[in-house]
Amino acid sequence: MRVVKLGGSLFDNMPHNIFACLAYIATQSIPTIVVCGGGEFANCVRHAQRQWHFSDVCAHEMAILAMQQTALMSQTLFPAFTLFTSVQTMPYPNLAIWFPSIHELNANRVPASWDITSDSLAAWLANQVQATQLLVIKACDVDSNIAIDDLAQNGIVDAQFPHFVKNASYRVTILSASAFLNL
Repeated sequence: MRVVKLGGSLFDNMPHNIFACLAYIATQSIPTIVVCGGGEFANCVRHAQRQWHFSDVCAHEMAILAMQQTALMSQTLFPAFTLFTSVQTMPYPNLAIWFPSIHELNANRVPASWDITSDSLAAWLANQVQATQLLVIKACDVDSNIAIDDLAQNGIVDAQFPHFVKNASYRVTILSASAFLNL
């Protein structure tokens, strides 16, 4: 089982967008859980927090809702994927999209912070489901020779991502959508 995190910025990345990635995944014979970033929905949360000054806990939960929106939209457009919410009740189909549960993340004490985005949540999920691989697909170019800590410092992955993958039993690969689509 692999986890593939599709960055929310891929919604705007033509022609290598999130939907091209989902179509590509659907053609492979690899059991895959997709984690969708929040994209513009999460950007709206960032903007609203700057304007209204609500807490990071509230913003974190709203950003999870943003991920749910992109998951729902993606699954609707690609019905070959099964939508699931809980790690404990996750079916093991060939293709699934995670509809993250705020309650499950809170119960597992995942901190509420902008230092933890869908990148780290995908790593958390990969740990929970004992994935063999985590692919983090980005809209930008990614140099495969750069260490994960440096990718975090450069803002390619979130600040806490190195912590979430530090003792991972799975292979971590961070690459651009165009590189992913050419695997």
